[in-house]
Amino acid sequence: MTIGHPAPKTKAALLAAAVLCLPNPAQAGPADTYYERAFMVAADQRCGLFETRIDAALGAATAQARGAALRSGAAEADLSATAARARSRAQAVSCRDPQLATVKGRVDNAFSGWLRTPRMTFPGTRANWTANRLGSTGPAWHLRQASVVGASPVAFGYAGEGDAPGLVAVVSFVGRSRPNAARIVLRDPQRVARAWLAGDGLVPASSRASLWAAGVAVADPALLAEGRTAGETWRFPASTAAALERLDPRETFAIEFHFRDGSVATAKFEAGDFAAGRAFLAMGML
Repeated sequence: MTIGHPAPKTKAALLAAAVLCLPNPAQAGPADTYYERAFMVAADQRCGLFETRIDAALGAATAQARGAALRSGAAEADLSATAARARSRAQAVSCRDPQLATVKGRVDNAFSGWLRTPRMTFPGTRANWTANRLGSTGPAWHLRQASVVGASPVAFGYAGEGDAPGLVAVVSFVGRSRPNAARIVLRDPQRVARAWLAGDGLVPASSRASLWAAGVAVADPALLAEGRTAGETWRFPASTAAALERLDPRETFAIEFHFRDGSVATAKFEAGDFAAGRAFLAMGML
């Protein structure tokens, strides 16, 4: 822990953080906002500044700021360097510094409103993630993005009952034929290190990772698209979320539905602010 008075440069940085860490900072560039929120996350990890739900709210806002910076044109490598600088700066600030206490108070006040927010939409370039923290007595969507394959609606995200929704895809296929397997395909970072934004957005087959569904069941009516009366719920392992969070928010991933005759139906999704949506849900149900 660093003891004593911070240098003037650090004081100025703390005052900037007091503004830029708020949920809706005025006149701040996306990279600046990400820098200051990453600083507060690092300071919190070091000094234990916030209670668990504020931690989650700040985490959601930081992931959202990273997505905004990438969509504005910032390079992923530059943002990694930005996060490293933020962590370094947090190491230079005393946990007992009064300026840090001021920033903490402002962040606490600002994000306390998020704790009472039941729903949020996280906009993307082509598609949105919608998050819902309201508790329910039956199955419900808590984080969802909608897509389509042909005339068949597909939704993907977190759904279920209580405080522990699972990662699922719900599809209502037109006609009698039904798939016998489903998998998520996305960029394999071991084969392609950088975000894939070319062509139709989906990385070539030779550079994809596959995440197979763990099971399927009849979909609860509450999870079906409007106007549909039947469908299937495909369950994916919890580890799938980490793979999706590694994607650039502008990247495409897809769910492939495999049929017994060898045909494949593909529904595309945008990674977007999936990580921010998950962090928002981590604040707990209302």
